[in-house]
Amino acid sequence: MQQRTFDRISVIGLGYIGLPTAAMFASRKVEVIGVDVNAQAVETINRGEVHIVEPDLDMVVHAAVHEGYLRATTETETADAFLIAVPTPFKGDNHEPDLSFIEAASKAIAPVLKAGNLVVLESTAPVGATEAMAGWLAEARPDLSFPQDVRENSDIRIAHCPERVLPGKVMQELITNDRVIGGMTRRCSDMAADLYRTFVTGECVVASGPRVAEMAKLTENSFRDVNIAFANELSMICDRLDMDVWELIRLANRHPRVNILQPGPGVGGHCIAVDPWFIVASAPAEARLIAMAREVNDAKPGRVLDKVRAAIGAHLSQNPDRTAREVTVAIYGLAFKPDIDDLRESPALDIARRIAAEHVGPLRIVEPNVRALPEGLGAATLVPLEDAEAEVHVMLVDHKDFKTTPRPEGQIVDARGVWG
Repeated sequence: MQQRTFDRISVIGLGYIGLPTAAMFASRKVEVIGVDVNAQAVETINRGEVHIVEPDLDMVVHAAVHEGYLRATTETETADAFLIAVPTPFKGDNHEPDLSFIEAASKAIAPVLKAGNLVVLESTAPVGATEAMAGWLAEARPDLSFPQDVRENSDIRIAHCPERVLPGKVMQELITNDRVIGGMTRRCSDMAADLYRTFVTGECVVASGPRVAEMAKLTENSFRDVNIAFANELSMICDRLDMDVWELIRLANRHPRVNILQPGPGVGGHCIAVDPWFIVASAPAEARLIAMAREVNDAKPGRVLDKVRAAIGAHLSQNPDRTAREVTVAIYGLAFKPDIDDLRESPALDIARRIAAEHVGPLRIVEPNVRALPEGLGAATLVPLEDAEAEVHVMLVDHKDFKTTPRPEGQIVDARGVWG
C-alpha cells in the first residue's frame, strides 16, 4: 500500500521534544507549523534560533526556518496532522498526573480540525490519556466523528506515539529509534505510522491500542528507575559498611550476566523521575516495587546533603580557627544528566538549593551548560571551572568537562565517581 503523505503538520509544544520533532519533519521539506504559548520561544524560533540546548538542533532549525519549512506561532492553524508534545506534570505533591496541558492543547486545536485529520499524542502520559484526549476533542467538535464512536470510518484519526529519545542524542535517535504506535483503530495506527515514516528509519511498531503504547513508555522508564534505585541503594549500603561502591560495582559487573548501573545523587528529568508514578497511580496496590524504587531514588539527595554537611564539619574540625562563613563550597553540575542544559526534576539542582538554604558561607556553582543560575540559589555565583576554588567540592553531574579535572584539594563529596 502506498504511504500517505502530509503536506502540513502542526506540532503543539515546542520544548525538548516538540521542537526537534518539528525540525525533523521540516528537514524533510514538509511545511511545519509549531505552536507554543511561550511568545519568546516563538520569536526565537522564527529568527532561526533555538531556546534549548541539544546538539545539531540549532543547525536544523536555522535551515528549516530560512528555507520556509518551519514557522512558529502562538495560535493554532489548520493542518493535515497534529502532534501534541506538551508537559504532563504532577498535581501538587501527591504524584497525581496532571493532564491539564493535554486538555488545553486539545481544546486549542479542536476549532481548526477538519475531516481526514490525524491527531497524535506524543506527550508521555498515564494510561488512558489518549482516550481522554479523544473525548475532549469530540466534546468540542460534535460535528465530527471520532474513533471511540464510529471506529474505522471516523472523520478524525487518533493515536499515541510516545517519544523514546535520549537528551543529548535527540536528533539522532528521533531518526533511528523504533517508534511504538498505538492508534484507537488500525486505520489510526496505519495513518500515524505513515506520518512518522516521513523521517524515521527505525521500525514503526503497531501496538494493539493506545493504552499499551502508553504503558510501554512508562515501563521503559520504570525499568531504568528500578535499576538505578538498586545502584543507589548499594551506594548507601556501602556508606554504612565503609566500602567503595564504585569498586564494588566494577567487580560485580565482571560477571557475564550482571550489569549494575552507576549510582548518583538521585534521578531527574521529566521521564524517569516522573513516569513510574503514572504506573503507581494506575495500579497502586500492585506497583509496590516501582513505588519503592521511586522512594529510594527520591531519598538520595538527602543522603548527599548529609555528606556535604559532614564534609563542612570535617573541614571545621581540621581548622578550628575558622567558621562556617569562611568555608567555600563548590558545586559541580546542576543538570539532571551530563552535557545538557535541562534542569527539570534535577536532583543536583535540588541539592544545590538545599545547600544554598542552609550554608552561610560562599557557594560557587560550575554548570557549563547554562548562562545564568535558576531561582532558589540565594547568593550563589556561577563560575567557570577554573574558578572553582573552595574548601568543599561537591560533584553532582559528570559533565565531560569535569571528567578530566584533577581531584581538587579539600573535602570531597563525589556523587558520580569522577574523582575516584
